Amino acid sequence: MNQTIEVDQAVSLAFEALRSVGMPEKEARITADALVMAERDELSSHGLSRLPFYLEQAKTGKVNAQACAQVDVRGAVVRVDARFGLAFAAVAAGLEQAIPLAKQHGIVALGIGHSHHFGVAGYHVEQAAREGLLALAFSNAPSAMAPWGGNRPLFGTNPIAFASPRNDEDPMVIDLSLSKVARGKVMIAKKAGQPIPDGWAIDTEGRPTTDPDAALAGSMIPAGDAKGAALAMMIELLTAGLTGSHFGFQASSFFDAQGEAPNVAHLMILIDAEFFGPGYVRHAEQLFQAMLAQDGVRLPGQRRYAARARHRSEITVPAALINELKDYIA
Repeated sequence: MNQTIEVDQAVSLAFEALRSVGMPEKEARITADALVMAERDELSSHGLSRLPFYLEQAKTGKVNAQACAQVDVRGAVVRVDARFGLAFAAVAAGLEQAIPLAKQHGIVALGIGHSHHFGVAGYHVEQAAREGLLALAFSNAPSAMAPWGGNRPLFGTNPIAFASPRNDEDPMVIDLSLSKVARGKVMIAKKAGQPIPDGWAIDTEGRPTTDPDAALAGSMIPAGDAKGAALAMMIELLTAGLTGSHFGFQASSFFDAQGEAPNVAHLMILIDAEFFGPGYVRHAEQLFQAMLAQDGVRLPGQRRYAARARHRSEITVPAALINELKDYIA
């Protein structure tokens, strides 16, 4: 059974639950806002359903709930140590430094190491695009995809996001996982006791499966087959490789409270297009309008903005989840 809750109440509930496990106020607010925004954008696999996992991991110490990210700047490189806490506040701390630096230098690389689940990758690049910057984001994750031709997961589903600013319009946001679908959707199917569509995953023997349990034990299928697997490897090197964090096959699960911290990593690249020549936004708009002139075409990101508008004041989530979160602050 689902329950409708006001957005402000949902943020408050998430905030109080995070505070109950010792997260500082600023970090708890940033995390709660990001999770509720995922719900508003109808990306529930990365929304409040993740919160009980975070809370249980904070209770066992797998997540450092009291972590305050350490930020170091060297030229046009911003390095963030998330200190084994959640990713949202660590990314925000990095962007706080990286956005003005990108406007100063034209381009900045932001690396976040010793981190956790990245949430909705598009959420982070959208913030930079609203500041007039082009933004790329990559994250690795616990292993869920085998290298092409194999059957043992080594790479995460490793999302890629990109955002481009527009004049008087919401940024264009591309957000995709390198598996054919996000692994969180398999988790939702498992919880609901439902099969997954054919073509999402293989089992431990490399056979196609529609059983979510077999899929979670086996491997997600990469988008683009061998090409997607190669891109996933690239992201492992650009994130964990650069920051000294865990590669996907070394990282513990985001979904249980046992073991050491996942210790994954993220990389963002921010670009001020005006350093490359004037008029980028106007020029890019010609491409966007040419796309929109075709029937049935929408720009990436428009679906989530439409959902966000529908859920400006209220979201609908499972009643059991609301009760579960209330139990943490009772």
